[in-house]
Amino acid sequence: MERISSNGGEYVNSAYDTTLDGPPVYEVTSLSNGENRAVRFSVVSAFGHDTLDRVPNIDFYRNAGSVSGHRAVRPSLQELHDIFQKNGAISVPDTVDDSGDGSDGTPSDDVESAEPIENNSGAVKFGWIRGVLVRCMLNIWGVMLFIRLSWVFGQAGWGLGIVVIALSCVVTTITGLSMSAICTNGVVRGGGAYYLISRSLGPEFGGSIGLIFAFANAVAVAMYVVGFAETVVDLLKEHDALMVDEINDIRIVGCITVVLLLAISVAGMEWEAKAQIVLLIILLVAIVNVFVGTFIPATETKKSQGFFNYNAKIFSENFPPAFRDGESFFSVFSIFFPAATGILAGANISGDLRDPQAAIPKGTLLAILITGITYLAVALCVSATVVRDATGNITDIITGNNHHCNGSAVAACELGYDFSSCEVDDCKFGLMNNFQVMTMVSGFGPLIIAGTFSATLSSALASLVSAPKVFQALCKDNIYKALHFFAKGYGKNNEPIRGYVLTFIISVGFILIGNLNIIAPIISNFFLASYALINFSCFHASYAKSPGWRPAYKFYNMWLSLLGAVLCCGVMFVINWWAALLTYGIEILLYIYVTVKKPDVNWGSSTQAVTFVSAVSNALSLSGVEDHVKNFRPQILALTGSARTRPALLDLAHGFSKNYGLCLSCEVFVGPRSEALEEMNSGMEKNQLWLRKTKRKAFYAAVACESFREGTESLLQASGLGRMKPNTLMIGFKRNWRTAGTEALLSYVGVLHDAFDFEYGTVILRMDQGLDVSHIIEAEEEMLRAVKEQQSLETDLNGRKASRGLFRKTRKSSTQVLTTRVSVCGPLPPQVAKMNERLIEASSQFKKKQPKGTIDVWWLFDDGGLTLLLPYILTTRKKWKDSKLRIFIAGQPERSELDKQEMMSLLEKFRIKYSEIIVLDDIHVKPSSDSLKKLEDMIEPFRLHEGSKDTAQAEALRKEHPWKITDEELETFEEKTNLQVRLNELLQENSKSANLVIVSMPIARKSVSDHLYMAWLDTLTKDLPPTLLIRGNHKSVLTFYS
Repeated sequence: MERISSNGGEYVNSAYDTTLDGPPVYEVTSLSNGENRAVRFSVVSAFGHDTLDRVPNIDFYRNAGSVSGHRAVRPSLQELHDIFQKNGAISVPDTVDDSGDGSDGTPSDDVESAEPIENNSGAVKFGWIRGVLVRCMLNIWGVMLFIRLSWVFGQAGWGLGIVVIALSCVVTTITGLSMSAICTNGVVRGGGAYYLISRSLGPEFGGSIGLIFAFANAVAVAMYVVGFAETVVDLLKEHDALMVDEINDIRIVGCITVVLLLAISVAGMEWEAKAQIVLLIILLVAIVNVFVGTFIPATETKKSQGFFNYNAKIFSENFPPAFRDGESFFSVFSIFFPAATGILAGANISGDLRDPQAAIPKGTLLAILITGITYLAVALCVSATVVRDATGNITDIITGNNHHCNGSAVAACELGYDFSSCEVDDCKFGLMNNFQVMTMVSGFGPLIIAGTFSATLSSALASLVSAPKVFQALCKDNIYKALHFFAKGYGKNNEPIRGYVLTFIISVGFILIGNLNIIAPIISNFFLASYALINFSCFHASYAKSPGWRPAYKFYNMWLSLLGAVLCCGVMFVINWWAALLTYGIEILLYIYVTVKKPDVNWGSSTQAVTFVSAVSNALSLSGVEDHVKNFRPQILALTGSARTRPALLDLAHGFSKNYGLCLSCEVFVGPRSEALEEMNSGMEKNQLWLRKTKRKAFYAAVACESFREGTESLLQASGLGRMKPNTLMIGFKRNWRTAGTEALLSYVGVLHDAFDFEYGTVILRMDQGLDVSHIIEAEEEMLRAVKEQQSLETDLNGRKASRGLFRKTRKSSTQVLTTRVSVCGPLPPQVAKMNERLIEASSQFKKKQPKGTIDVWWLFDDGGLTLLLPYILTTRKKWKDSKLRIFIAGQPERSELDKQEMMSLLEKFRIKYSEIIVLDDIHVKPSSDSLKKLEDMIEPFRLHEGSKDTAQAEALRKEHPWKITDEELETFEEKTNLQVRLNELLQENSKSANLVIVSMPIARKSVSDHLYMAWLDTLTKDLPPTLLIRGNHKSVLTFYS
């Protein structure tokens, strides 16, 4: 087994036992009876004796290519079961061949299957504090804390303000709980929100949200940087130091800032983490500065601007809401809520965490708690010290004792200031008017500016790191194949340099636009959509009740997660209804795109689990309802052999069932079970995969039996589930019945007898060119193997330098190998090649759109209507829409018109369209002597001719050849034999140019010898276009009742 090497060394898991992965070694042991057996050297186990069984070990549960330890392969069940068999040659390897058919870039089965990082020595991994807690706090503590929080509490009052913060924290906390549950349900790899959602809900949801989440982070960089640039430009303006003008200065400062942030990010996660620590310290100092400032006695200037230190009257006056300028609770909430986002900052770098399962829940939930308390504490402190309106004029001091305090500024009035003029004129100070309240309240104003810088830059830096990391994980999974270029990582931490550059370009583009007011609500909604899906993922996984859903974090509730998802969707509309609709629209379009592309991944999503539960539930519901003729649909069991072997048969069966009925492509492996099982098991997945790739909506089923008939009998009896079980057997006509041998023919006709015994409708397809293309497929595979061997040899020869040493290894040239391989197959004779060409053309006949023509239905016997229903179903398919039904029925010469009218009436009641009804009133006419002669020649080798012998000889012949056609049998069934010959003559006259011919199949009576019955079928369908022989189970499948 391959090991992961880096820097010339080898990565070895300390818990890995090398004896577990070695190839099996066998020693030959002689038994007392002279027999030998091969025994693998066993390992002394905890049970005190040698055994091949292994004790449970984590390395058995890894995937191949695991990045965190070597995978060990436990002894297979077959190895344990077969080890002491006679001459116990075992072909079961101890390692797994992982060179499957997956294309390059195809996602691995799970996180353990990631491509090993080449230079992983010295990779930086963070704990829960630096990796999650710090990042989340910095991202949640934004400019809102210093600039808009006071305004929010001024508008809503501290009563509703607490509700605003609490509601925001409820949404983020529920999301954090859901995320914690998902994170602890298995190993977490890089990709953050995208990884969590995609592995829970599947690639459709994950791929759609991953792209918009990465884009949202990239644009968020521009938003935070523009916020920083605006603050810098305001300072430049105050000091009259503008470079060009306000807008262009914002662009210049913004672009310089992004370049510096990009340099920090590209330098590596260690540098970025150090920068985040510095910014956190500055931010913490700024927050403490606000609290300290509230205790410093207010100066006269500060009092005139509305700050009076802690005062109960101010606190009570600021309790009720005072919404102005068209604001409401929801509009204020929509302004504040984006400040509470940022809880995914830690999860987004999950690939760089030492233990993401423990770090993400602990760090995220603690960050929500700390930041929520901080927002609440700062807001309440400001609400208890600053009035809503203030003039900023120190001359508004109240003098004298005869001033009566009333109106909205009672608290300020009682404290000696008259701000009543603010009711008439616009004031510039107070909670409602001044966005720089925090600077005024703080002990040292410039620290608040530094805090604002820290808040914007830390958020920008976090988004600049998050966007490429999430985008890289999305690209690695190859859901959008065009984006796989960005999957490559560099350096010891597998840094997404290409993603950084792309994020830089996007952010600079939006910075140059300058005005981000329109894009801001869309970005907020993108983040909220991610939160909604994380909550829904947790609910969905819990609802599916999958045994694989076993999160280590238990403090979650599925209904709470559903509430969180609904709240997130509601908040999206509260923030901006058109942005919410746009977000949903983009997500739906991406979902449809990924669904149509069908990425070749299987992550064991909860969507699969719910689909399975729904399928079982629906199957059980169906089993409690009796079948009704109106709901009858053909459920086909097609004996195709391997799914690729008889394409025409499979295509026609698929045409009957399409997406609306059950279609089973079945194969019987004949031979000793020990040999057949290995071939069968190896082909199961391969055949189902081929059906899926070629878009055949069918299931592959196989059985291993000693005979073809026994295998088919098993399929007929056991296939299906409840009401979803096949009701129609479809089989190809046995063209070689005259040379196949008695046993083979007995088995074939026996299958038809079994189908009738089990009340199956039976369909036989005959095409003159045949149905079986297995020999052509085998030749193609042989040639492909030869070409691959040639390519590998050429690569090997080109890669090695032509050394001329004494011990140089000689090998055949690749050309020689290919020539040898092809010569074994040998060039095909022209006649055989032409036959194969016609066979391939015929085998693909039903894949193509059928030309204008007819489907001729010879409905000669009433079998319940299956002979009529199947061709009708074909005409409803796109490929057959230009084919019209012609109905042929048997009639009597004197009442042909009446028979025609009766059939017309019946078809009208059945609501089945037809182009023509033809009554055959000359079926009873004796066939021509030439036709009879051909039949006699056909059955001659199989006749007993006992009539010319005496009784004893005749009896001896019957015992010796019980399968042969007797003269007595021929005489008994003469009329029926002549009928098949006559029908073929009529078919030749009327249906030679039809696209498809459908004929009522003669019943295989048990009293009729197999050879005679096959002669009937052969004669009836000879020299015709593709022909279907159909016989229903004589239960109605058509009705004219509503």
